[in-house]
Amino acid sequence: MQLRRLGRDGPEVSAIGLGCMGMSQFYGTHDDVESESTIHAAIDLGVNFFDTADVYGNGHNEQLIGRAIRGRRERVIIATKFGARQENEQFRIDGRPDYVRAACERSLIRLGIDCIDVYYLHRLDRTTPIEETVGAMARLVQQGKVRHLGLSEVGSVTLERAYRTHPIAALQSEYSVWTRDIEGPTLDACCRLGVSVVPFSPLGRGFLAGAVRDTRALASDDRRHVFPRFQQNNFQRNLKALEAFEELARAKQCTVAQLAIAWLLSRGENIIPIPGTRKQSRLRENVGALDVRLTADDVTDIDRVCSPSAFAGERYQTSDLALVAP
Repeated sequence: MQLRRLGRDGPEVSAIGLGCMGMSQFYGTHDDVESESTIHAAIDLGVNFFDTADVYGNGHNEQLIGRAIRGRRERVIIATKFGARQENEQFRIDGRPDYVRAACERSLIRLGIDCIDVYYLHRLDRTTPIEETVGAMARLVQQGKVRHLGLSEVGSVTLERAYRTHPIAALQSEYSVWTRDIEGPTLDACCRLGVSVVPFSPLGRGFLAGAVRDTRALASDDRRHVFPRFQQNNFQRNLKALEAFEELARAKQCTVAQLAIAWLLSRGENIIPIPGTRKQSRLRENVGALDVRLTADDVTDIDRVCSPSAFAGERYQTSDLALVAP
């Protein structure tokens, strides 16, 4: 397994991690037995970086991972998140210091571990200064309950303010060939500060894996129904861009998912994507991206086919976009 350093002085993690959210919610039915088997298979393949959050399945996801890593703790790096509270089927963001401490204690219990390797603020609480939230997170490091800190879906301004309070090891944000919002000031700040970038949804919620050809086939409660890029007019245009991307994958003799992940890996040594899957077959396919070598011409072709203007629709609906911080 290829390894990459997390942050300036963090642990070495597998160059591809495993996002576990879909094992508990959003993308159709889940099967705990299948999910645990996939986590075990990932560890056997050398994947050691697992991503979860306290809000995924309202605690279910952390409990699932806790069971799966029992007896294998020394072989894994666990990242979890706090700050997105689900109450009466509504989400609200909470970064208050008292909540930081309480959320961490609950995550430790659900995961069955005594220290969280990477602890992320899930979204910025605009009513609490980031210095106060990160200050409370830093105290968890001092107490030995957390090793490294991370932020999610924030831009360069918030990242730099947070970093002045305590070093940030990782920034988790959506990043893929069809979502490049963090390119520019945010990526530049990460490089300057030595912050690793952990892209979630590197396969465009399955779209870039060719897994969604007709949105009518998705379960009625599948979250993708609400995303603008999966709305019909946008979706048909995006399928055409995908077809051109698939031609490039065929030329490289790899799958379209592998090409999408390989493109991300080529963006820099500080990029550590975490594609999510419940299935071992998809897991093995994703890890196979490490064998795909891209030339400068390949990258040019991908950038041409998958330019920001090639895809239609915002990545989130308006309410979710409002949670992305500058």
